[in-house]
Amino acid sequence: MYGGTFDPIHYGHLRIAEELLDIIGLERIIFVPSGDPRLRVAPVASRKHRSAMVRLAIQGNNMFLLDEREINRPGISTTVESLREYQNELGKKTAPCFILGMDAFIKINQWHRWHELFKLCHIIVVARPGYTSVDRYPVLPMDIRKEFISRRVLNANNLRLQCNGLIYTAQTSLLEISASHIRLLVTAGKSIRYLLPENVSDYIKSNYLYAGRT
Repeated sequence: MYGGTFDPIHYGHLRIAEELLDIIGLERIIFVPSGDPRLRVAPVASRKHRSAMVRLAIQGNNMFLLDEREINRPGISTTVESLREYQNELGKKTAPCFILGMDAFIKINQWHRWHELFKLCHIIVVARPGYTSVDRYPVLPMDIRKEFISRRVLNANNLRLQCNGLIYTAQTSLLEISASHIRLLVTAGKSIRYLLPENVSDYIKSNYLYAGRT
C-alpha cells in the first residue's frame, strides 16, 4: 500500500513504486490517496481530482491499482484504520507492506495508534529529497529509533518470513521532484512537462488546478 495526498502524483512517486516491485518482489502496489490528512495541511486539489490524477497516472500498468477507500471515507484519514480493513479483507496470512517516505517515517510517532501499525503490516521506508538515510538522521526520536533498531531487516526476503512487524529501508532512485514545487510552477504559469505523466499534466490544465494557489 502506497499512501499519500498525491497533490499531484508525479514521476517521483511512480518510479519508487516501479522499483519496489523488483526490489521486494511485491505482488502489486495499491495507491491509496488520503482523504483529509490528520497531521498536515489540507491538500490543495479536491479528493475527486487527486484520485482522478492517480487513476490517469497508473493506467496501463496492471501491477498498479487505485484504492479510493480513504477518498470515500468521511472525516479525517488514518492509516491504521485502512490497514485494519486490509487485514480483514486479505486475511492474517498475507504480508502487506506499507510504503512511506523517510520524511514521514521520522514523524511516525505522531500518527494515530502508531504502534498498532507493526501488528498490521511491514513498513517500507524510502528516501526523499533531503532525507536520504535513517541511520544518519541526527534527531530520530528515541521511541522510533527503538522500534527501528529492533525491527529492521537488511534483506527484503526476510519480509516473507512473517506477516507483519518488520521495517525495511529500500534503496530507490531519488528523483528531486516534489508536488509542492509542481504546484508552484503551475501557479507561476511555468512548464511542468517531464515532471509527471502528460495525461496528468493535461488534467491539471483542463481543470484549472493549482492556478493562483501553492
